[in-house]
Amino acid sequence: QDVLFSQPMDPVADFVFDERVVAVFPDMIQRSVPGYTHVLAMSGVLAGYFAQPHTQLYDLGSSLGATCRAVQAHVNAGGCVLTGVDNAKAMVEACIQQFPATDGKIPVRFVCEDIRETTIFNASVVTMNFTLQFVPLGDREALLRKIYAGIVPGGVFIMSEKTAFDDENKQRLFTELHHHFKRCNGYSELEIAQKRAAIEQVMIPETTEIHLKRLEEIGFKTCEIWFQSLNFSAFLAIK
Repeated sequence: QDVLFSQPMDPVADFVFDERVVAVFPDMIQRSVPGYTHVLAMSGVLAGYFAQPHTQLYDLGSSLGATCRAVQAHVNAGGCVLTGVDNAKAMVEACIQQFPATDGKIPVRFVCEDIRETTIFNASVVTMNFTLQFVPLGDREALLRKIYAGIVPGGVFIMSEKTAFDDENKQRLFTELHHHFKRCNGYSELEIAQKRAAIEQVMIPETTEIHLKRLEEIGFKTCEIWFQSLNFSAFLAIK
């Protein structure tokens, strides 16, 4: 169980995906992100629909491989290879141990590198769940342009993010609702406050309008929100 922020900290250090986080990550994200289970399951369903034979599939920011498992379970197109990419060494090492490459219908491999350095080519599916929010703001458009360039016609980019609101009242409301969601899942006020302090300089959310406009400007022909739960949204962009 995630108890990383249960004791008072002074100061609260910036959030990092280290061995301590890896040990509790499934519990942490399940109790912190409303709709997480549905987003993962549907990422697999959507990947199964859009995957084309003899193409590459990528999961950028693969953490412990939950999205990869969903994709692997649903893709029936022949000749595909799935690559999970994460810059946290502890995450990738855990994936390699827990995720046999021969398991499932399509081969999967994990790479430890910064997704800004990843080469995307001949891709029919690229997933990126709750990852762009950790990429520096100034690097996001270039990363998304690279993804677009590496996707084949008819391919899909599936992205989920914590989102922000321009309207201060909406932002305040959905922040408080998210905190209430965490309370309902057993987090204390101290844990909520310290986690927020740890992550607020590391994770920078943007509005759904910014996400959609940027994806359209990059060139995706269809850009839609396919799911939202509180201030968490999932996007679909088709080339």
